[in-house]
Amino acid sequence: MKNLIKTLSTPEQSGKKIGLFRTLCAIFGGLLVSYLGMTLLIYIIPGIPGESIIVPLLFNTMAWAMIALWISISPTKLSAILRVVIPTLIFTILIAILYNI
Repeated sequence: MKNLIKTLSTPEQSGKKIGLFRTLCAIFGGLLVSYLGMTLLIYIIPGIPGESIIVPLLFNTMAWAMIALWISISPTKLSAILRVVIPTLIFTILIAILYNI
């Protein structure tokens, strides 16, 4: 386990290539985090969900692009994983709390 963490936490040799791993983390992780964030935004915006779904639908592509960029510029693979996992957990917990209220 220590070897895996050490391997993931070392920066890549060349800063010119982004790497397949960080690209996939950026695309799918950015999609997951942006959808969870927009779902949380539906619960936060006052009104019924049918009316408040318009704003998250409009901002979803912009949020996906910004989050994917934020994940892709991470210096190591471990930080790319953490930039996907931590916001996902936070948004999931907040959605679960707001859904039960």
